[in-house]
Amino acid sequence: MTEVVRGLDAVVPAESVVTIGNFDGVHRGHRVLLRRATDAGRHLEVRSVAVTFDPHPAAILRPELAPPALQRTEDRIAALAATGIDQVVVVPFTHELAALDPGAFVARVLHARLHTVRVIVGTNFRFGHRAAGDLVTLVEEGDEHGFDVEAVTLLDLDGLPISSTAIREQLVAGELDWATRALGRPHVVTGTVVPGDGRGRTIGVPTANLDVASGVLVPGDGVYAGHLELAGTRYDAAINVGVRPTFAAGRSVEAHVLDAALELYGREVAVSFLHRLRGEQRFDGPEALVAQIQADLAAARTLLRHPSAH
Repeated sequence: MTEVVRGLDAVVPAESVVTIGNFDGVHRGHRVLLRRATDAGRHLEVRSVAVTFDPHPAAILRPELAPPALQRTEDRIAALAATGIDQVVVVPFTHELAALDPGAFVARVLHARLHTVRVIVGTNFRFGHRAAGDLVTLVEEGDEHGFDVEAVTLLDLDGLPISSTAIREQLVAGELDWATRALGRPHVVTGTVVPGDGRGRTIGVPTANLDVASGVLVPGDGVYAGHLELAGTRYDAAINVGVRPTFAAGRSVEAHVLDAALELYGREVAVSFLHRLRGEQRFDGPEALVAQIQADLAAARTLLRHPSAH
């Protein structure tokens, strides 16, 4: 079972194979690193460790440029643990940590408590103050501190390197197919169901209005087919993301569970995005909107229950 440790000072010193990064989304490229670290740990008979940071470094260094997260921190930790790594170390990212030069960063993060014997990172890995350290620097530090370095080439998908940045861009554009394949799973948004304006219920299509955690990425505006998961049970759903232009309302994430009546207020649910049905559009009035919603629900049922029709 994976051990989760919060803060370097809480780590019990022991030899480790370490992979290090933000791991936002724990996508297919990340899982290559994690798998290699796990395998190397078993081979060398030492523990395998994933070191990740919270919050994202950009949120501290350039908050106005910080990207939305693909996952909440707790979901990222759970995804890391699901890979079978022995230990996940969550390091608080602070201005003090950011100010460490590459040598001090290695001494503090990799050597002092983790007693690193091997580091496994992507070829684009940078570290230390102003990202001054690269692979060459890491190898030099390894020579000094007694660990070796394995660099892993980034995975490509359809000619585009798999990265958290690329996945974000595709999701914002509403391009689910590439993002889903790069993640190795559908994108998921988690939130508590809160009261909305109740308009969906008045037209016979009640929706669960999600209070999504601040800073978590929501796909581009539009209508989607996917799933709503509640307490381990998954339901087919149609999902609307956007500003509801017909009614001039604020931006929202709403999910309508297909063919099931659930009491969801106050419950935490996870909504996964499988297919994009259409972009958001304005209708002349409620009647046109209701007709389109019924067409959307029919399309969602077909895609979710007869995937070969897609």
